[in-house]
Amino acid sequence: MANKKIRGVYLVTDRPLCRMHSLAEVVRLAALGGVNLVQLREKETDSREFLELAKHLKEILRPFSIPLLINDRLDICLAAGANGVHLGQSDLPWQDARRILGKDAIIGLSLETKEDYHSLIKTDSHPGLDYLAVSPIFETNTKTNTKPAWGLEGLKWLRTQTKLPIVAIGGIKESNAKDVLDAGADSLAVVSAICSAKDPKLATEILSEKFH
Repeated sequence: MANKKIRGVYLVTDRPLCRMHSLAEVVRLAALGGVNLVQLREKETDSREFLELAKHLKEILRPFSIPLLINDRLDICLAAGANGVHLGQSDLPWQDARRILGKDAIIGLSLETKEDYHSLIKTDSHPGLDYLAVSPIFETNTKTNTKPAWGLEGLKWLRTQTKLPIVAIGGIKESNAKDVLDAGADSLAVVSAICSAKDPKLATEILSEKFH
């Protein structure tokens, strides 16, 4: 079912930031607002709860045909029947994820530095990834263990280097979303802009309008 057109608003979940609504309600409202991808990110949850959350969100997203990706955990992805995984630099190598999940799965990889990109290309000049996530574009409080921000110039540089879809994440909001798209991003990954919104549906709609 996986739709591999990586474009549009990409919701990355964060339960502690879901202050106005439950996680499930945030995801449902974002789906109604036109979100294109949802990544379930759970850093502190035990495996059983993580799996139950993944199954629940998969059912919420099914009627919308919106892919659900799992952050880091290949086992949760398989057990929940999710559409793919998002991997960081210290996670399972993407080549192994592709071998296990198959050609139809969506697999994305975070790049924290230009050196990460150079290492990737040195390994495989035409990587079998579905997107590259540039993290962070701007300074953000959502993740505190990141490398220095890429900025718009860093994003423009990466756009000249690869034809793979680029997902931008980190400090993205309505006021800077258009600049990020103009710099070469195909997708805007947001956390607090939707998770903490009073109206997640409206927040998603406003961001989605930047693509038209």
